Amino acid sequence: MSDAERLLELARAVLDIEADAVRGLKERLGDAFLEAHRLIFAMKQGRVVVTGMGKSGHVGNKIAATLASTGTPAFFMHPAEASHGDLGMITKDDVVIAISYSGESEEIARILPLIKRRGAKVIAITGRAESTLAREADIHLDARVEKEACPLELAPTASTTATLALGDALAMALLDTRGFKPDDFAQHHPGGALGRRLLVHVGDIMRKDAQLPKNSADALLPEAIVEMSRKGIGMTCVVGPGDKLLGIFTDGDLRRTLEKHDNIKGVRVGDVMTRNPRSIAPERLAAEAAQMLEKQALGGRLVVLDASGRLVGAITFHDLLAAGVV
Repeated sequence: MSDAERLLELARAVLDIEADAVRGLKERLGDAFLEAHRLIFAMKQGRVVVTGMGKSGHVGNKIAATLASTGTPAFFMHPAEASHGDLGMITKDDVVIAISYSGESEEIARILPLIKRRGAKVIAITGRAESTLAREADIHLDARVEKEACPLELAPTASTTATLALGDALAMALLDTRGFKPDDFAQHHPGGALGRRLLVHVGDIMRKDAQLPKNSADALLPEAIVEMSRKGIGMTCVVGPGDKLLGIFTDGDLRRTLEKHDNIKGVRVGDVMTRNPRSIAPERLAAEAAQMLEKQALGGRLVVLDASGRLVGAITFHDLLAAGVV
């Protein structure tokens, strides 16, 4: 076997072991998980305080971040720093999730009595139900694995993966019970591409007022062509009284008109426009406009109408790109 084949075989074995570890959790989910869910959901003023040492701490940091971003106030507390003042972060209204695969972490064992004295409840995530942490906790979640994926059976691998998956399962169960919606998620993620996709609405980035190409139905084609060229989105909107949308006239409509008419100077745009074009409301998410443009042949643009069918704007794929939505 070549070195490349051996490495790939090892990597595949690691993935199999870790996948089996996560699947093994399913069989052990039961009353303890539901109790942990009820305990956290019942909090009125408290927060979830996640703690763990070493690799468990790294996993705990991610679990706390996932909880916080999905509607459950949470933060990570380093157990070593807790002995030097950070215990002041914990109140009687809080729930502490303490993570230690062995259940015998000295740093956690040292602060556990002080946490309980404050009145906070403790959920332990360990791989040993008979451990000190599991026995002293109010609720124990079993994250044991058959073996680690490390060939030396030393580095925490499958156990940390299983613990992380268990934390995700708890966070998603809480999200579901809270009725957490995409708009709620957006409020927690205002920055970056995710925030733009969730927070930007069509009305925020659409072309409007002087940027919006439009003509009356009686306008002659030369006038409509000038308007199309001036606004540069390959179409003009055809409106009636009160800016009621009647249709659109596009580059494609112009080509078809030229094929049928030797002289277009006397042709009115209302006679050759495309009726009933696809539209979107200004309060819809810009990401929805992107989805419509991607899935359908709409020429890279949409008209924007209010509830009464009045033209208020237009949005193009370029506008979505410029706003970072796509």
